[in-house]
Amino acid sequence: MVKAVVGANWGDEGKGKITDMLAKDADIIVRFQGGANAGHTIKNNYGKFALHTLPSGVFYDHTTSVIGNGVALNVPIFFNELKSITDKGVPKPKIMISERAQIVMPYHILFDQYEEERLGGKAFGSTKSGIAPFYSDKYAKIGFQVNELFDEAALKEKLKRVIEVKNVLLEHLYHKPLLDADELFATLMEYKDMVAPYVGDVSAFIDKALKEGKTVLLEGQLGTLKDTDHGIYPMVTSSNTLAAYGAVGAGLPPYEIKQIITVCKAYSSAVGGGAFVSELFGDEAEELRRRGGDGGEYGATTGRPRRVGWFDCVASRYGCRLQGTTDVAFTVLDVLGYLDEIPVCVSYEIDGKETKDFPVTHLLEKAKPVFKTLPGWKCDITGIRKYEELPENCRKYIEFIEGEIGYPITMVSNGPSREDIIYR
Repeated sequence: MVKAVVGANWGDEGKGKITDMLAKDADIIVRFQGGANAGHTIKNNYGKFALHTLPSGVFYDHTTSVIGNGVALNVPIFFNELKSITDKGVPKPKIMISERAQIVMPYHILFDQYEEERLGGKAFGSTKSGIAPFYSDKYAKIGFQVNELFDEAALKEKLKRVIEVKNVLLEHLYHKPLLDADELFATLMEYKDMVAPYVGDVSAFIDKALKEGKTVLLEGQLGTLKDTDHGIYPMVTSSNTLAAYGAVGAGLPPYEIKQIITVCKAYSSAVGGGAFVSELFGDEAEELRRRGGDGGEYGATTGRPRRVGWFDCVASRYGCRLQGTTDVAFTVLDVLGYLDEIPVCVSYEIDGKETKDFPVTHLLEKAKPVFKTLPGWKCDITGIRKYEELPENCRKYIEFIEGEIGYPITMVSNGPSREDIIYR
């Protein structure tokens, strides 16, 4: 059985917590795309953690955590993260790294920084983790797969070839120091020693596990609206954030994915640039940001204040549709307990016409939100475990949104910890 946990919106929906919770009943947890550019915040009996590359199932001793071939693997960051959790008393997790995963090279991070610098005011709001240059090289066929570290002669030769091109850019476009092939080779040999104990054929491993009736959890990074094809292009990430890509990024057949849990926040938040129709500003935004999430709405990777807004039914319906949602996990509902009234964006107005369909970017930038206001419930709902015990206005809010997006909300998260969940 394969289940996917993915995001409906701009990322930061609370996927880490949901994965951590579902991992209790899973055997294998796979990260299938993206890199260390976005984080998952998890709170459990070991403490509070911000994970970037490690799958969110590493806290259980019965699971194997897998880095799939679709991931941008930053080797030192991965191993520092592993050390950071074992240093806090978490038992060393079982880990497997796909031999076909590609490596974030030290120069990818430099090029990411140099390009954002060069673009100035027109920058993409990158986390400068090297993700766009990494995926550019992957598709230009000049990336380095993990397995290439083990063929030293071929690696040396390829490095020389790739660096020639990079140095032309460094010298003439960015006016920055040039790369040295020997130095890079030495770094890659260090990477080889670090990954050697964990490398394997992930796709064969998963195939065998499925034949044995095991449960595999696919963990996505970011959300639909940051997908490179279906998101708010070009203000997107450089990988596909959809459950469909889980089949490719983990190396399994698409028909094996039976359950797609799409995580949706009870209000909206986004990191980075791009159109955000229901966005709030000023004091109203600051209050929601301060009360939001566990410790406020600040990026797990960058610490940047997240942009916040009211729930967007148009974007969320689209986000759930593209993911192929079977279940919606509705998170951070407890945050909204301070409000007398809660606006919800039910449609967009574009050039005087109202629509419930999510448009392409140039139209999205002109869209104005059309709000419907619902009454708040004015109390703290943390600690409630049964749906019928939620205040009536709170249930009405959930049911209204469920009706608007058209996908069943089967889990409601009302607090940061693993136990703060209501099943419907």
